[in-house]
Amino acid sequence: MSTKQTTRAARVRRHTRVRRRVTGTAEQPRLAVFRSNQHIYAQIIDDTAGRTLAAASDVEAALKGDGSKSDRARQVGTLVAQRVKQQGVTSVVFDRGGFRYAGRVQALADAAREEGLVF
Repeated sequence: MSTKQTTRAARVRRHTRVRRRVTGTAEQPRLAVFRSNQHIYAQIIDDTAGRTLAAASDVEAALKGDGSKSDRARQVGTLVAQRVKQQGVTSVVFDRGGFRYAGRVQALADAAREEGLVF
C-alpha cells in the first residue's frame, strides 16, 4: 500500500500549517481564498468574532462567465476589496488556503492590493 497523499489532502495539510500562524482580528481580518477547478471564492473573516465581514466569488451573477479564470479572479479580488473597504477595513492578512501563490490566487491578491487593501 502506498503512503502517497492525495492532492486534496496535501493542500489541506499546507492550509492547516499556514492557519497556525495566520489569524484575522477585527482590526486586521483574514482574506481567505479558495480555488476550485472552475471557480474562485474570497472571504474577509474576523476570526476572533467568528464572522465573515465580506465575501465575493465568480459564481455571482455580476461576474459569471466573463473572460478567463484569471480575469474572473481579478474581478473577485477587486469586488471583495471594495466591499470590505465600505466597512472601514483597509488592512488584512492573506490566507492562500494551501494553494500556491501563483496564477489565479496571485491575480486575486494583486487586484485587492490595487483596490487599496494592505497586506
